[in-house]
Amino acid sequence: MQQLTLETLIAVFEEIFGRGLFWTMVAVAAVVTIAYLYVLIRDRHLSARKFLAAQLFMPVGAIAAVLFVQWVTHSGLSDIGGPIDWIVLLGVAGMGAVGTAILVYTAQALIAGKPRDAD
Repeated sequence: MQQLTLETLIAVFEEIFGRGLFWTMVAVAAVVTIAYLYVLIRDRHLSARKFLAAQLFMPVGAIAAVLFVQWVTHSGLSDIGGPIDWIVLLGVAGMGAVGTAILVYTAQALIAGKPRDAD
């Protein structure tokens, strides 16, 4: 592989996860992102209380993301080899943690509804 292109990355992820699961994950991520942007625009600020609660779920999201990737790829922690494997594992955990925090914050904001103005 001489160049890393978007098409190459998409092909690799489709191979790893399967075409249906990969595009389902992309669609879910897009919906959550749009909902998060909607909440930010609607509320015009981040709620510290909701943000703290969302952060408390980050370790759960990190562990769930690692376990999900290991389940999909039929591998385990014993299959981790060199440093690149650890870097990828930490990246998956980080993305799972951040994604879970965004999901939890968005869900809390949508369930609670629009906050009242403090003016």
